[in-house]
Amino acid sequence: MAAKLLEINLFGACVVRGAGDADFEITGAKHKALFVLLATAPFGRRTRSYLQDTLWATSCYDNGRQSLRRALSDLRHIMGDMFDLLLTVTNSELTLDLSRVHFIGRPGGGQYLEGLDIREDGFNRWLGTMRANPEQLYGLFSMRSQPPAPAPVPCVSILPFQLVAGDAHHVVLGDWLAEEISRTLSRSSLLAVVSHLSARELASRRIELSKVRDLLGVDYFMAGSLRVEGQRAILDADFLDAVSGRILWTRRFSALISEFMSEYSEAVDGITRTIGRAVASDVICHIRGRAARELADHQLLVAGVGLMHELNLPSFARSREMLEEAARRMPRAAEVHAWLSEWYVMCVFNGWSTDVPGDTARAADASARALDIDPESAFCLTIDGVVHNTLLTQIDAAEERFEAALARNPNEALSWLLSSVVYTFRDEGSEAVSRVEKALRLSPLDPMLYFFESLAGSAYLAAGDYDKALDFSTRSLERNDRHVSTLRARICALHKLGRCEEAREMAGVLMARLPNFTVSSYLKSHPSADFQFGQSIAGALTASGVPYGGK
Repeated sequence: MAAKLLEINLFGACVVRGAGDADFEITGAKHKALFVLLATAPFGRRTRSYLQDTLWATSCYDNGRQSLRRALSDLRHIMGDMFDLLLTVTNSELTLDLSRVHFIGRPGGGQYLEGLDIREDGFNRWLGTMRANPEQLYGLFSMRSQPPAPAPVPCVSILPFQLVAGDAHHVVLGDWLAEEISRTLSRSSLLAVVSHLSARELASRRIELSKVRDLLGVDYFMAGSLRVEGQRAILDADFLDAVSGRILWTRRFSALISEFMSEYSEAVDGITRTIGRAVASDVICHIRGRAARELADHQLLVAGVGLMHELNLPSFARSREMLEEAARRMPRAAEVHAWLSEWYVMCVFNGWSTDVPGDTARAADASARALDIDPESAFCLTIDGVVHNTLLTQIDAAEERFEAALARNPNEALSWLLSSVVYTFRDEGSEAVSRVEKALRLSPLDPMLYFFESLAGSAYLAAGDYDKALDFSTRSLERNDRHVSTLRARICALHKLGRCEEAREMAGVLMARLPNFTVSSYLKSHPSADFQFGQSIAGALTASGVPYGGK
């Protein structure tokens, strides 16, 4: 266990001083506040921009930056060698080693940060919310300035299916199947699902379907009937817009009863993906030609994510408009800031950014803001891991975020999927494949299936299974042919399989999409450049006719 080098008292008079052999004390109000903000942050990390805005917002941007720099210089002078043992400082963020911090005093032993008065609106807003609910720090001292707002997403209900043909012991099957669909849908961060108990109560009362929205507060619902013929169950279902009463689709799903009831049911997955596709399509259709300010809250996030994954520049630009409007309306919704961070990641990763350092900083700031709001969110931890892995090339830090996410929610499909990328990049193909296969089993929504298949192709590439790598990358491109990393993976798989002419044709597609792309630029910017995976991609690209470019 690391020796404690810093003592901080949060309740009563604020104290920040050296511990053990570390003989120093921090007395300046903003210097103490800086340590408190770091000590109460997830992983002890805050971005420079957050600290500047919170502690020096009354200065202009340059002065705020200079003030932070000067404060760090003062602290280095006060702390001596302890500074580098406790603090890690980069151009974009500060990190306090929480393993070396000891919180003294006792929770409830006085007002939170008593006497720490700073004339900065941002700090005082933060301090006010903390003082209003200090119990949040009693356990782990993790920062959660107020309970995070629920994600502004469409709400769905699955009503129990009525048995119209079958034996008496099949009566519970319709209820059980609706519950399984609800559970599977609830894994998505883009849908809210009404409790199955509520839906069951409604169904038992024989309420008219037109009243479902008023009674359950949903935007969409699914209802239908179930027939059992021998060992086969046949579900006839309608999926409806609860506001207008429009039937978005009518489908018949048929499978063996045992298949519906298996642990990883392809039949249930098929139903949930059809629902996910319908919601995304309905929202995107609705927002065409409308300004973001005219849309309902629950439409903004789904529209933003859906347009982001269309991967063409007009849709991608509109996606940012939707996400930024959602962040303005719902600043305490952690998932909104996390998705905005993902937008900046994709902007840089797909080569669309005109300000790579700036967009990288914006991605890091948005993911940090999401974790400030909800440090326990598996989804927000996952997106922060993506930022560290893809943009900051800090693979170890990314792995820490992903493992923390999975510890909190082992059913978070995106956590399994995106954590697989760390192992892909590090040439640990077997682990990458294991994680991506679990992600595919857990994924409830179809609109992002191309992304899951794309990363599956890369995982199998790292594992040396070039046939499966080609299969997944081909399927991904059939769903969405604009994802650049999928093109690279397919070129490499074709090259490894000796299908060099097809690899050259695919390289031509890549160059048509990105005329300025070079192998050297890939090696300079890609996190896997120093590993065999990155070298294999680079070699296949070069052999297939992609220009190497300057050094």
